[in-house]
Amino acid sequence: MGVNITELLPVNNLKWEALTGKIVAVDAYNVLYQFLSSIRQRDGTSLMDSQGRVTSHLVGIFSRFTNLLNKGIKPCIVFDGKPPELKLMERERRRKLKHEAKEKYEEAKQEENLEGMYKYSKRLTFLNEEMINESKELIKAMGMPVIQAPSEAEAQAAFMCKKNDVWAVASQDADTLLFGAQRLVRNLTLSEKRRLGSGSFVYISPEIIELKEVLGKLGITHDQLIVLGILIGTDFNIGGIKGIGPRKALQLVQSGKKFETIFKELNADFDWQEVFDLFKKIPTTEDYNLDFKKVDAQKIRELLIEEHDFSEERVESTLKKIFDEKEKAKQAGLNEWFK
Repeated sequence: MGVNITELLPVNNLKWEALTGKIVAVDAYNVLYQFLSSIRQRDGTSLMDSQGRVTSHLVGIFSRFTNLLNKGIKPCIVFDGKPPELKLMERERRRKLKHEAKEKYEEAKQEENLEGMYKYSKRLTFLNEEMINESKELIKAMGMPVIQAPSEAEAQAAFMCKKNDVWAVASQDADTLLFGAQRLVRNLTLSEKRRLGSGSFVYISPEIIELKEVLGKLGITHDQLIVLGILIGTDFNIGGIKGIGPRKALQLVQSGKKFETIFKELNADFDWQEVFDLFKKIPTTEDYNLDFKKVDAQKIRELLIEEHDFSEERVESTLKKIFDEKEKAKQAGLNEWFK
């Protein structure tokens, strides 16, 4: 779900060239669900191999991350660890929404309503352990680091950004700003073209949100930004305070009142301090490696072609793009990018 504060944030367009050579931490689950939701057939069915195993996530990893690598970007992929207990309610909410979507999908299927099937199927995405493990396997074979967070991936990515080990965090959600990331890059792993209902396309480009600019524009501290998010609602306190939207929440934190006073006056029915402390003290680790390895083409072939029936021609074509870029990097004196 994420925290809904986007309308308050100064968002700037970012040219792809500005990301060349930059290490960017990517929230794995954020992008994997993105791939599972968007990479589908016309009736909403996920892409599958001959054994009926979903492969949409692998298609997304192989195609979208190849695109980033070819642009000179260095993605490191951060996976969630154990979720905080406060997130269990959000997980239950998502399960209920999927159950409702499943019923509506079946209705659309009976009516042979392709548009409805596609719409509701996007809400039925799920990740299992097998999909997570093979995603890690493919990412490593492509030479990118895999980071295992002890808890929330966005918190770990933000921690790495605060340490200047990565330049930015790539995610569609603004939660990473509440965790303290200095830069948030959006639209990095989306398709660069999005089809509109009319059959035309709109081009998607990266956007950057910088924490320093956010706090300066809003005239608040980082602690106040966290409280603003809690007032609206986060994954750890769904719905926030009823009737409080982004602009009202901003007015409240700008009022100068103590945080406990604000929540007391609003009759908050949750422990705001517990949520606040989670954003400030969530477990992270310094045990990670950001070395970029040589691409293991044979491992990629085994996983995609032999295991999941990918087209050999398309896999080899994509691998050629990676190795062609490697040769260009050598000629440009950037060989250290392909360690």
